[in-house]
Amino acid sequence: MAETILLQNAFLIDCTGSEPVEIASVAIEGERIREVIPGVVAHADNYNRVIDCRGRTLMPGLTDAHVHIGAVDVNILDQHRNYPSNLVAVMMSKILEETLLQGFTTVRDAGGADWSFKAAVERGIIKGPRLLVSNQPLSQTGGHGDKRRISELHEHAFYCPCAGMRAAVCDGVEGVRKAAREQLRLGADQIKVMASGGAMSPADELSATQYSLGELRVAVEEANAAGTYVMAHAYNDASVRNCIESGIRSVEHGNLIDRQTARQLAESDAYLVPTLVTYEMLSEEGLRYGVPKENIRKIDEARQRGIEALRYAYEAGVRIASGSDLLGPLQVHKARELEIKAGVMSPMEALISATRTNAELFGIQEEIGTLEEGKIADLIVVDGNPLEEIALLQKQENVKAIIKGGEIVKNTLAEV
Repeated sequence: MAETILLQNAFLIDCTGSEPVEIASVAIEGERIREVIPGVVAHADNYNRVIDCRGRTLMPGLTDAHVHIGAVDVNILDQHRNYPSNLVAVMMSKILEETLLQGFTTVRDAGGADWSFKAAVERGIIKGPRLLVSNQPLSQTGGHGDKRRISELHEHAFYCPCAGMRAAVCDGVEGVRKAAREQLRLGADQIKVMASGGAMSPADELSATQYSLGELRVAVEEANAAGTYVMAHAYNDASVRNCIESGIRSVEHGNLIDRQTARQLAESDAYLVPTLVTYEMLSEEGLRYGVPKENIRKIDEARQRGIEALRYAYEAGVRIASGSDLLGPLQVHKARELEIKAGVMSPMEALISATRTNAELFGIQEEIGTLEEGKIADLIVVDGNPLEEIALLQKQENVKAIIKGGEIVKNTLAEV
């Protein structure tokens, strides 16, 4: 018989968009939420475990639509030169465990992690959040995924590690088609493409567009044929408009967009995944971790424009999801993204972006993202009220209980 858990007497934020409930209880049976109960359950003897949440907030587990588990170092330009793949794999396992303990129960890896890490989590070999993987992102020669220095003349694959921040450098419609099919064959949940220049790459600018419309469209075609979608790294107006025109579902970053492009995004079927926290952290800490000054220059450009672009998107009615894109040890700051978003959106909207909206983007909204009967029991209990102080989610000690798929991962609360 499945274990039953009762979370009693909580301040409930279900992230459906409804108003919070001052006092509620949630019953879990097996991996699912069996019932959401107003008030307190008077007779709780029928439950295997009863957890007292008095004075604390119960809400869905957080999700992150843009992580790089394979970024074990902040300076990803050189990590493949410094660490052998076996060491990187062990370090990635540690990052997965730390991510779960921050209260993130589902994450989408935006390039680097493959099916093996997803399988390791699902089989209980390592602790970690539910993982959606992209495998190797697709990059044109000299694009954002091509990490070769100007002095390095071998093919990209010569330098590409077996684990970590890997990319598939491919050009032309048929080259992109083959690479997309290969990622799907290897278990990718979605395809990732590099549609513009980037901050953490050696040979391009944020203003550069990458891949032709034909190349982007064929990636979308192959993803759609497999029942999934494409997510695209894109900063500037031209690259984001290319994403819209080619049918890309998930636009990552978008820091340099103007009001007109924001309106076009709102009229499309695409989601925007801002990743504002990574620019803040890299600007503050990047030099200390060995990130070159030239890359810091591009990071600062993205940081200075990012809030403005988010405001344009918000005012236009774009579907705004939530990602972090943090690297190496900076990945402990994932929840700071919500505080930054709450400078433009309301705190509730920021929470929904990291729960319900992300789940809709992933296509698994029937399973996760809100605290409702029948859904997978991915829940966290936190000290305080994040609607009044959203920054409290940034301190791991404030996350008092974590439940993933009905399994108690962490609990420091009293059981009665």
